[in-house]
Order: sequence, then structure tokens, then C-alpha cells
Amino acid sequence: MKKQAISTYQAYWQEMEKLYADPTGQSSRLDQFAASAALKNAEADAKRAHDRGRVYIGNVVLTNQSVTKADATGRVPNATVSSCLDISNWRTVDADTKEPVSLPSNRLTKYLISSTVEKYPEGWRVTSDEPQGKPC
Repeated sequence: MKKQAISTYQAYWQEMEKLYADPTGQSSRLDQFAASAALKNAEADAKRAHDRGRVYIGNVVLTNQSVTKADATGRVPNATVSSCLDISNWRTVDADTKEPVSLPSNRLTKYLISSTVEKYPEGWRVTSDEPQGKPC
């Protein structure tokens, strides 16, 4: 169960990279790895960025991934995955020119994040992402 939760979480972030990089939002298969609030929030946030003419290029790096809580006996098996999310190489750029967009210099680019992963009939899905506001 822990292995599936972490594997789904990794695939989720790979699809997030695709979603944010494509101004049409069509090249991502995020719905195969996310559901509920995580899917809705990601799609809405990516659409806001794309509507402003921005895309994200580069990659997200996940380190120190661990399952901090797991429940295989409940109605919906679930796990909480904690990790360090490094977005320092995931750059916001103008969709047309690929020129970098200026961002606040004090923003966290490596931070702790806690995510809930649940087992749906069609497979594991990330259902929530909660940045912890702490650097890692």
C-alpha cells in the first residue's frame, strides 16, 4: 500500500508538470492520478496561469517521500504522503516568448508538503495537497 501511494504521488507530480507546461491543458492525464480537491485545484490554478499567458517549464523534484499515516482497513483505503517539494527548477515563463516571469524573491522554492492519497476503484489518486509553509 505504501509503495502504491508513493508511486501515485510521483506520477501525480509528473502530470502536474505537463498540465502547467501546456497552455491548452490538454496534454496532461492528471485525472488518472488525482481526484477531488487536488484535481479541481490544480486544473483551476493551471487555467489561471494559462489565462494570464504563463506556463511552467522545467521540473519538480521530490525528496524525502514517506508515508506518515496509512489506513488499509477503512471504507476508502488511504495514506498520507509527506515530502520535500523543490520547485526551484520549475520556472514560470511567458507562454509566447518563454521569457521568465518575475516572482517574489522571498517565496519558498523548497518546502514540506503533505498529501492524501486514496484508493479508488480505478486506482490510487491524490485527493489533497497541503503545503506546510516550512522550508526543507
